[in-house]
Amino acid sequence: MKQRAYSRREFSRVISQSLALAFAAPGFHTRFEKMRTADAGSGTVLLNFNENPYGPTPKALEALAACGPAAARYPDAAHDAVQAALAAMHGVKPENILLGCGSTEILRVADAAFLGQAQSVVVAETTFEAVLRYARTTRATPVLVPMTGDHRHDLPKMAAACTSKTGLVYVCNPNNPTGTIVTRDELADFVPRVPPTALILVDEAYFHFAENPQYGSVIEWIGQHPNIVVARTFSKIYGMAGMRLGYAIGSRENIAAMDAQVQRDNCNAAVLPAALASLADNEYLANSRSRINATRHWLSEQLAKDGRPFIPSETNFMMLDMGRDVAPIIEKFRAHNILVGRRFPSMKNYLRVTIGTQSEIERFMAALREIAPARGAKAA
Repeated sequence: MKQRAYSRREFSRVISQSLALAFAAPGFHTRFEKMRTADAGSGTVLLNFNENPYGPTPKALEALAACGPAAARYPDAAHDAVQAALAAMHGVKPENILLGCGSTEILRVADAAFLGQAQSVVVAETTFEAVLRYARTTRATPVLVPMTGDHRHDLPKMAAACTSKTGLVYVCNPNNPTGTIVTRDELADFVPRVPPTALILVDEAYFHFAENPQYGSVIEWIGQHPNIVVARTFSKIYGMAGMRLGYAIGSRENIAAMDAQVQRDNCNAAVLPAALASLADNEYLANSRSRINATRHWLSEQLAKDGRPFIPSETNFMMLDMGRDVAPIIEKFRAHNILVGRRFPSMKNYLRVTIGTQSEIERFMAALREIAPARGAKAA
């Protein structure tokens, strides 16, 4: 049977129709709730996944557009170039760098490399859940340590929870979803208290947004404490969440152990040159950081003006204490065409909102005042 050859216009029409049918299908949004359900023209404000609203640097987009013919080849050379560039930036050797398909792959391979069935993984409650989710496959025992009263990692209690059977300790700093930090001094006291046989995985996905002078990376401690591995990502400040690239920095031995667990050819030919371009554009990165943090400060001021409690944040998102279960509030924002963060079971009264553009956050604030009026006014 002869197949019909579609024109480019017809092909686009068929794809559009197929997508429309898929989105209309019963259960679609339940099965794919993490997908972006609005196209660029819908007017939906996306404040739900801690993405950078300003996107990648134009230089990264140029590199992406130019990758064309390279897509036919495995990107080994580009992989090595990014690895070398990151090593130079952090003052380590390429053998101390591992690239991943987003930092989530870094967290997965850390679990695979350092957790076994008879071991435990120590984490704060509440924090980014990926490490615990991946640890289920190793049948490791989760040890959840409650946060402090100001929603920070309780490092002394986390250290005390470690035993000779602890395989991994996870510290997300700044923390997702609370936006809080632990200081360099607190980490300096914590690290020696963890058994040297346990890996300390420090997730610094939101490193670039932190402004508190007491905050700092622990990358420089890896030589002194080889059981530290740091995870970073291009998804946040670099605006490349959809392109999936993260990396780990650690000792040669730990990076080799993690490398044995990664999927082969896990970095694609488009994201690697875009990453190189991003690393070379410090001006854009600084501007993006400045704009996002300025909007975060504006939102903090507006919330304080209304007398609304919130957790002070060092990230590109904030947690608002709504005083009641946020599940129906999330739906009310959806009715306003604004998508906010999901409900966290251990913090069910807190609403997480990503810092979007200034106009997007102004729109969020207007909707918030309508949905949950401040100072005793009647809610919508």
